[in-house]
Amino acid sequence: QVQLVESGGGLVQPGGSLRLSCAASGTIDTINAMGWYRRAPGKQRELVAVITSGNNINYVDSVKGRFTIARDNAKNMVFLQMNSLKPEDTAVYYCNAVIKPGRVSPYYDYWGQGTQVTVSS
Repeated sequence: QVQLVESGGGLVQPGGSLRLSCAASGTIDTINAMGWYRRAPGKQRELVAVITSGNNINYVDSVKGRFTIARDNAKNMVFLQMNSLKPEDTAVYYCNAVIKPGRVSPYYDYWGQGTQVTVSS
């Protein structure tokens, strides 16, 4: 059983910073891509940032230059450093990882439970 657990959300003023963390645990053979998605009220879920096992990184245009994604492969963790936060960044943020639980198993998508980020004065 694989679990993703996020932490680090909260309430912050515009211009502030938050750092989200996500730890994958359980039976894990290989982790491919890890990323962060968000769902704002009344909107569809969108990809915020993704980092592959080869450290290729992509960001949605609206966060480029403000957010930084990183991973710690030894700890099976992914992070999202969010700077210069704006009210439009308010959303529930979800960690995602593409994981092969066993040596001969296929890759599966796993999701965290979500963490609320609210940017407001």
